[in-house]
Order: sequence, then structure tokens, then C-alpha cells
Amino acid sequence: MADTPSNEPRLAPVAPSSRPVSEALLNDKWDRAISSAVIRGSLGLSFGVVFSVLLFKRRRWPALVGLGFGLGRAYEEADAAFKNGPTPSGTNGMRLVRS
Repeated sequence: MADTPSNEPRLAPVAPSSRPVSEALLNDKWDRAISSAVIRGSLGLSFGVVFSVLLFKRRRWPALVGLGFGLGRAYEEADAAFKNGPTPSGTNGMRLVRS
């Protein structure tokens, strides 16, 4: 069967990305920062809404405080990623000390 020609077109190999490696790393950091901001902001907002409904008689400020905490946490994480570079995987939040 391998000797018989098929009517299916052959796919050409995909060329490597023409972007520089540093641009690809920067794009990955931005993607991670934006997704973290969306996720952490929405989690903070949802916790704020739950506390607002349960404890604070449906006030608006607990939801806004929760949103602020979530976005602040995402900002700190993104700031550390942009300043310190990529962190080695598998560290589970622990800082590596090089000697």
C-alpha cells in the first residue's frame, strides 16, 4: 500500500517562526500577564460579590475591593516575570538560591 501513489496532497514542513526568540518570550509573558489579570480579577470580583451578598447587605465596595486585590496580585506577578525573567519550572513557588 505504501508503494501506491495517493491522491492526497503532501503537506510541506512548517517553517520556523520568523520572529526573534526575545519577541516570542515577550509575547508569552504578555499572554501570561493578561490571562492572569483576567482570571485573578474575576476571582477577586466573585469573592467580593459573595461577601457583599452574605455579609455587607449588597454594598458595592466589597466587590471592588476583591477586584482590586485580584488585579493587584496579577500585577505583582507580571511585574516579577518581566523584571526577573522566566522562572524555572518545577520550583513550586520556592526561590532557587545559586551558589
